[in-house]
Amino acid sequence: MRTIMSTAVLWGLMGSATAFAADAPILSTSGKFEEQTGEALFNQVCQGCHMAQGQGAHGAGAYPALSTNPKLGAKVYPVYMVASGQGGMPGFKKYMDDQQIAAVVNYVRTHFGNQYPDTVTAEEVRVLTQR
Repeated sequence: MRTIMSTAVLWGLMGSATAFAADAPILSTSGKFEEQTGEALFNQVCQGCHMAQGQGAHGAGAYPALSTNPKLGAKVYPVYMVASGQGGMPGFKKYMDDQQIAAVVNYVRTHFGNQYPDTVTAEEVRVLTQR
């Protein structure tokens, strides 16, 4: 009887894990995010910490607000933060290509009350994040 119960529990857990994995693929098989637009990347990668309206959060950690954030005015700053991370925020350079980093930075700099007109290009990201 114990073997039957253990087997049933194991099958249930495997089924749940498979369903979860099928519903929430974060990275492609290449280990990179597949989304290309700034909005899609923000929704998948950033809003979990910075919240849906970029308002930030405090609790288990401190996640700064992106809304009306004057630090985003210098486009080098958000490029560096997204690519390299800092202060507990992970860097995403190994998961996003230069175009994706430019797209999400440009999205954040033009949404949530931010109105910075100069855009970041993939070439600028490449130059700023060379190692």
